[in-house]
Amino acid sequence: MSYSRADSFPSVTLDDVRGAQKMLSGVARVTAMEGSRYLSQLVGAPVQFKCENLQRTGSFKLRGAYVRIAGLLPEERAAGVVAASAGNHAQGVALASALLGVRSTVFMPNGAPLPKVAATRDYGAEVRLHGQVVDETLAAAQEYAQRTGAVFIHPFDHPDIIAGQGTVGLEILEQCPEVRTIVLGIGGGGLAAGVAVAVKSLRPDVRIIGVQAEGAAAYPPSLAAGRPVSVKNPATMADGIKVGRPGDVPFRLVEELVDEVRTVSENDLSSALLLCLERAKLVVEPAGASSVAALLRDPGTFEGPVVALLSGGNVDPLLMQRILRHGMAAGGRYLAVTLRLTDRPGALATLLGVLSVADANVLDVSHVRTDPRLGLTEVEVELHLETKGHEHRAEVNAALREAGYTVID
Repeated sequence: MSYSRADSFPSVTLDDVRGAQKMLSGVARVTAMEGSRYLSQLVGAPVQFKCENLQRTGSFKLRGAYVRIAGLLPEERAAGVVAASAGNHAQGVALASALLGVRSTVFMPNGAPLPKVAATRDYGAEVRLHGQVVDETLAAAQEYAQRTGAVFIHPFDHPDIIAGQGTVGLEILEQCPEVRTIVLGIGGGGLAAGVAVAVKSLRPDVRIIGVQAEGAAAYPPSLAAGRPVSVKNPATMADGIKVGRPGDVPFRLVEELVDEVRTVSENDLSSALLLCLERAKLVVEPAGASSVAALLRDPGTFEGPVVALLSGGNVDPLLMQRILRHGMAAGGRYLAVTLRLTDRPGALATLLGVLSVADANVLDVSHVRTDPRLGLTEVEVELHLETKGHEHRAEVNAALREAGYTVID
């Protein structure tokens, strides 16, 4: 471990990452690299996915957690470890602890997806549900560590965590030695910092671009200020990168080594997740698809070959259903409309006939007859339609207007 500049924050070196790689041999998978023909055509250069969504526990988090826990002293291991997480870090700590024979306690928010809670328990951790948001859960875990002597395993703000995550960068260089740009999501910064240390030490010419969700983008203002800055009430579907403040240790490395940090919208994220599912046949969570979202948002600005890091695939099925519908809407393939009809026999059949001619597939129909806003002879109809893109959606709306219907919403 070394120290960066005069700020006394511990840093991470290439030797640290290489040591972590040896430690992880036989523990973490060397995940696959998969080409994307669609994105390659869009970007105008080869694009490959680094599939950490296929890692054990479903994300890269196992790497850092294992290195951190393996480095504990015997008396620290005997005291056990504690972590706070809504999902991926929880599972990484749970499995790493089980593999190393260390007792683990993981605090998770009350609203954590049930599959993630179940998986964390199955990996061997004692799960305690506390708080409604991660900040409350984090405080409970830290209080538990102070009270019991258990070692708190931070999800990103520790050199060992960063070194473990950096092993992804070494694998990328081994699997795609001609890479020119690496795109990856940033939350607290542990993954970005580790990958940047590994890659820039060996290939300083490789451009590294971090991606944050617009509603949880703490890095742009932090980089502008030259220090970690908090963002109030971060909000995004990408819970894996929903972090309100960069970590002190990774921030210095990101500031020094990451070339650019971009932001993407919720529409971008849902469209990226849908693309991964449909085109690449890969289940990826929103945070894991943030790299793809950046490529879709501005494809002409990346020098290839490009490696897009898919950082995780742990997505709750119910959330996946909502995101896919959101992604279809963003791609012009889903349309929800509400309109009013005269409540008479055949009115709905006439409306459906208009939609049939417009070649819109009706997914769902609902009627409202008792709303006080409606007239005595009116009925409100809500339709959920499958369309073929933005142009077809406009054609369907035009067909409804031409037929004399007024779309309320």
